[in-house]
Amino acid sequence: MSLREEARAWLEESLSGEFAHVRGLGGPGREHEGHEPRHDWERHLGKAGWTCLAWPERYGGRAASLEDQVAFHEEYARADAPARVGHIGEGLIGPTILEFGTAEQKDRFLPPIQRGDELWCQGYSEPEAGSDLANVQTRAHLDDGAWVVTGQKVWTSLAHVADWCFVLCRTEPGSRRHHGLSYLLVPMDQPGVTVRPIVQLTGTSEFNEVFFDGARTDAGNILGAPGDGWRVAMATLGYERGASTLGQQIGFRRELAKVIETARRTGADRDPVLRDRLVRSWLELEIMRLNALRMLRPEPGPEVSIAKLYWSEWHRRLGELAQAVQGKAGLVADGGLNDLQRLHLFSRADTIYAGSSEIQRNIIAERTLGLPR
Repeated sequence: MSLREEARAWLEESLSGEFAHVRGLGGPGREHEGHEPRHDWERHLGKAGWTCLAWPERYGGRAASLEDQVAFHEEYARADAPARVGHIGEGLIGPTILEFGTAEQKDRFLPPIQRGDELWCQGYSEPEAGSDLANVQTRAHLDDGAWVVTGQKVWTSLAHVADWCFVLCRTEPGSRRHHGLSYLLVPMDQPGVTVRPIVQLTGTSEFNEVFFDGARTDAGNILGAPGDGWRVAMATLGYERGASTLGQQIGFRRELAKVIETARRTGADRDPVLRDRLVRSWLELEIMRLNALRMLRPEPGPEVSIAKLYWSEWHRRLGELAQAVQGKAGLVADGGLNDLQRLHLFSRADTIYAGSSEIQRNIIAERTLGLPR
């Protein structure tokens, strides 16, 4: 039996039995739905060996090929399985620890991620350092065997439920830009950490402000050498654009189908302009998949910014189209947002979070095409 067939059978059995109640929960603009049941599901995935597929077997993975990773993510999306609560740990910090971590760090942090026991968030963006990440001002210094962290992070996804945060901060006083930064692993449950939810257009709060006021973490909880944080941080961003994007596109396909269904119901498909936009959306989604397959590799490079730029711009246009096909009815939230209204509002953030479109274009120009700054 292939991994795809194995995954399909296991997902169908699990989501029709004990975990039938979590099917379809969560996702963009719906991240408030069923966190605890989805966390139980995360642990269930880990126990059955369906988390961290690419990791070495020593740390609970399957050393799966890229093809098998894609197969799982596609089957996961097709099964309408719930949005993952452990994706930041598995997809971002886990691979970064595998690349840069010491043996002790791997033994300490990787097993709880694989089991679904510990959840993570990403401490990158700041009020004055969002797209311009090199302008980070959060600082840390060593004191009695611990890093002491002071500063503010913003747009921190899932910080309100995270156990740990990987924090890019300035550890060399007087340093500027990419120099003097370090990559620290900081526990969230301590007196020096305050999390404040940010209410989004959808009325939910996936994003948060995080304040570090003398928060402490052991001196050994640093990935890479002090001052080498920029290199580690860039590696993390590369992992963010991995095989899971193929599963993401299954979700996009489902959203597009709902937009087309609504256009037929409202008669919007008879408008030649809207019909052309629907066809373009379908064609561009096909191109998105082909491009993602073309760029799959074990160690992603700067060219992965093409994928982020493409899908985020496409998804934002889909959100606008979702609103258009509803007609005047789409302007009214009667008893709450419907799925297409939520898609429209949440997708406004797609071209900003995880690297804005402007920054992605700069990366593509400078690091992929070799153009001057």
